[in-house]
Amino acid sequence: MPDRLSALDASFLYLEEETTPMHVGGLAVFRRPRSGFDYDGLVALIARRLPLVPRYRQRVAEVPGHLARPVWVDDPAFDVAYHVRRSALPRPGSDEQLHDLVARLMARPLDPARPLWEAYLVEGLAGGHVALITKTHLALVDGIRTIDFGQVILETAPGRTAREDDEPWAPRRLPGPTRLLLDAVTETVHRPAELVENARAAFGDAVATTRRVVDVLGSLVSSAVGIATRPAAAGPLSARVGKARRYAVAQARLDDLRAVRARHGGTVNDVVLAVVTGGLRAWLLSRGEQPTAGSIVRALVPLAVRDGEQDAGTVPGMLGNRVTAQLVDLPVGEPNPFVRLQHVSHALRPHRDSGHSVAASALLRVGGFAPPTLHSLGARAAASFAGRIFDLVVTNVPGPQVPLYAGTARMTRMVAAMPLTRNQPLAVGVTSYDGGVYFGLTGDRTAMSDVDVLARMLEESIEELSTSVRA
Repeated sequence: MPDRLSALDASFLYLEEETTPMHVGGLAVFRRPRSGFDYDGLVALIARRLPLVPRYRQRVAEVPGHLARPVWVDDPAFDVAYHVRRSALPRPGSDEQLHDLVARLMARPLDPARPLWEAYLVEGLAGGHVALITKTHLALVDGIRTIDFGQVILETAPGRTAREDDEPWAPRRLPGPTRLLLDAVTETVHRPAELVENARAAFGDAVATTRRVVDVLGSLVSSAVGIATRPAAAGPLSARVGKARRYAVAQARLDDLRAVRARHGGTVNDVVLAVVTGGLRAWLLSRGEQPTAGSIVRALVPLAVRDGEQDAGTVPGMLGNRVTAQLVDLPVGEPNPFVRLQHVSHALRPHRDSGHSVAASALLRVGGFAPPTLHSLGARAAASFAGRIFDLVVTNVPGPQVPLYAGTARMTRMVAAMPLTRNQPLAVGVTSYDGGVYFGLTGDRTAMSDVDVLARMLEESIEELSTSVRA
């Protein structure tokens, strides 16, 4: 019997609209080695590693009449060259041109008739660099049985070969409509309550379905902590999103953020959120907004928590933790950067003191390059909530502080590109890697036409906090 999508995984398919594709993106930049790093080599590398993530050769098959949730089936027409594509910028390609390409690719939904992922090798960058842009659907990455494939193509040494399966892959026979219906009827007999949920999905009641599947047993995503009854405040971040996107990147040195933490207390995550708060305050002022003393921007912040007992289906080396989403009111009305940091640290202290928080050092022990998977889990947590209860999503994922390689190409930076939900025109994905911290800002093209301005102001916010350490 084919694997059926969990209720949570299926909800991300139901929630997807033309304006809100439900995939997480990643931008990795590599220094091209003398031996070369070309398209054919990348296709071969990914093809060799696909046995480690078999879901990436499967597509979603709907059950006739929506009598049950869809199932995963092998794609008999799977072609790795369809999913791994080639692009180029006019030489010498700038970061701005690369970010514009990321925005355009992120705005395009994945093909639901094929496995739900894509990768683009981008050539023509200045300095002899190449980039890899990835897109992975939220239904695909659950952190239990499936991780992001970027986690298995990167190694800690150039040219190192991971465990690979040399046996040729042959797709399993597709189940026909009759088989799918019989399986659905059998499951419905044993779990009749699912018939109601599937009927809701069939009639397009995705929001009602999603509200009921957030706490599904075995899911890595749990409900938000601190949900307020009042909606998020109105303002520039309350716009309904359109189809197009903008994308920008801000950078910092991890040592600078650690120095701020050492001087003022809290955690690096607290400092990251204080940086975002300062950047948002300056951005609001640049738009003519006048934040008052009590002005806040509400952020949904996914946080890793310990999951008592590891799921029986968890693959060794994958994640054994859950992601919980906490609402944090960022004090954009506070002019003092250190008071802002204290406010943020105070808001997150209950999570740190709960005994369930997972330290960055523990996350770094997850096998492989965990950030892409953890960003996906954070996006899943955010997408599980409907309505205007938060203004933006901020995911902060610690990455390895040693160089990583795809084949012989050394990765110089890795940045997340988070999806947007219907009423949140801005999402921020923060990744630390090899001494750097990278803020990936995904914005609606109309509501956040100046997302590059916000990126510059994040860097100014970093400098503002770092000044006290150097004094």
